[in-house]
Amino acid sequence: MKSFEYKVMEVEARGFWNNKVKASDIEKMLNQLGADGWELVSTFDQNWYQGGTKNAVLILKRPVL
Repeated sequence: MKSFEYKVMEVEARGFWNNKVKASDIEKMLNQLGADGWELVSTFDQNWYQGGTKNAVLILKRPVL
């Protein structure tokens, strides 16, 4: 049976009124992690009061060698 290790990362949303997670920052980070064998499994956002985005949470996995 394959074994996996997992990594959970938070990507902070930026901006004063319209908090956004910058896609190009996530793409660069995922490409670096992918080169190390990590695979994105899931993502979700965490919100502030009244729905503003606080951050994005990324869940990654890779096989244990």
